[in-house]
Amino acid sequence: MIQYKTNYSRNILFQFLMLSVLSGFLLLINHEFLFNFYFKNQATNTGYIVNGSILAIFFLGTLRIVTLLLRYSREENALSRFIRNVENEELLPTERISKKSLIYNRYTSVLEISKHNVAVNHSALASTLVATESTRLSLPRFISNILILTGVFGTIISLSIALLGASDIIDSADGISGMSIVIHGMSTALSTTATAIVCYLFFGYFYLKLTDVQTELLSGIEQATTLYIMPRFTYQTDSMLHEVGNLVKALHEAARTMTNTQVDFAEAGHNLNELTSTHTERLTKLSSDIEQIKSLLRHGFRLSPDE
Repeated sequence: MIQYKTNYSRNILFQFLMLSVLSGFLLLINHEFLFNFYFKNQATNTGYIVNGSILAIFFLGTLRIVTLLLRYSREENALSRFIRNVENEELLPTERISKKSLIYNRYTSVLEISKHNVAVNHSALASTLVATESTRLSLPRFISNILILTGVFGTIISLSIALLGASDIIDSADGISGMSIVIHGMSTALSTTATAIVCYLFFGYFYLKLTDVQTELLSGIEQATTLYIMPRFTYQTDSMLHEVGNLVKALHEAARTMTNTQVDFAEAGHNLNELTSTHTERLTKLSSDIEQIKSLLRHGFRLSPDE
């Protein structure tokens, strides 16, 4: 029996939906604080640009994660249908399965290789599938690696602005404009760092879950290949010896059955001989009794022996 979670990606999508709703609710009830923190009294557009860039990268990566989770959900459904078809002994295991699914491609690949009388290298197929699917995680992996760095980059820029404001304080007589730049720089540094950290925590969790979904799906495909596909089309030395062993056992059982049948036939023949002998004796006795009856009839009716 294959051990894998059939609706794992669907559960992760449900978690994503619930956490998104919760995050939206928290943003709604704290909208005044967030407005003052991010938008009010901004001396430059640095905060808008850096925070906007962080959010754009975050939403891009989140969209990619959701797209992949939906795709893997379809793959899980295709794998479940394939397993049901095999267990129900369908004539074609890929019945009602999308031709773009991974399990369909795996089945057709093994079938095509077996047609050329070539041994199927399961390890090579598994490695190829892992390599192909790992490329789909390139964008989420890249965003997960740089998302926290965008906050650091925004902090550096903001601190640079603050240092410029401090320089203005030193150079100017009143220093009021420079002080506002310093405060703005420190505030922007804090806001960009907070934005990057929150986005990284949210994105990093679902990125890890996406890798778990992919690993679980690939594990299910390899188990299905080992249990249901490879035995149909491949013959290894060990499997052939096992089949020969089963054939020898079947031949021994057939020979034992034939021996028992011969014994039964011999006993039936013996019984038939005894029955024939008994029948012959009874016929002989019956002929003797008939002769006696005829003799008595002749004697009773005073008939001649020829009559």
